[in-house]
Amino acid sequence: MDWAALGTLILLNIVGSLSPGPDTFFLLRLATRSRIHAIMGVTGIVTGLTVWVTLTVVGAATLLTTYPDILSVIQLIGGAYLTWMGYRMGRGAVRELLDARAFRFNSATRPIPDAVAALGTPGQAYRQGVATNLSNPKVIMYFAAILAPLMPANPSLAVALTIIIAIVVQTWVVFSLMCVIVSTERIRKAVLRAGPVFDGVAAVVFIAVGLTLLYEGTSQLLLG
Repeated sequence: MDWAALGTLILLNIVGSLSPGPDTFFLLRLATRSRIHAIMGVTGIVTGLTVWVTLTVVGAATLLTTYPDILSVIQLIGGAYLTWMGYRMGRGAVRELLDARAFRFNSATRPIPDAVAALGTPGQAYRQGVATNLSNPKVIMYFAAILAPLMPANPSLAVALTIIIAIVVQTWVVFSLMCVIVSTERIRKAVLRAGPVFDGVAAVVFIAVGLTLLYEGTSQLLLG
């Protein structure tokens, strides 16, 4: 793989990283409340991403295509988790709307310690990041699609490691920069004015993706 191909791969992945989806909404939600939690969330997502990229580079995407039932089971597990996460976000948004304090203080002026406490520990943010990314097995198909035209048929260990490291580092940098920007005071307040509305949108995205995975996984298992 030459430098031009690697640069093309990184550019494609930057676009893919910033596309709206569970990972992005998860991180934006954290970044508007705590920069530390957001960075830990990024690290968790990138940990999951490392698994998917490594599996893609070693040819696991072909295995999943050959044995689609494996993918279906992963879709069912991931879909259930994302749907559950969406439900929790939606429930939290409704509770905040109904909370008497929401009428006295908007989300942008709510004390930061309260908002951070609601997130749990940074370690929990990391684990949720890992689970959120690993819950969507379509990631491996995405990487297979962008890697196939650019990666040699039988890459050497050096080439494989270069691809994995480049994608992992680039994703961590892009997501971290996004979180740092969003967590600045002015942008944080602007986003948090929407408060429960933003959480509600995030909940819809998680539930929509989760139900889609559940439908696809169930259909594949039943119809073959």
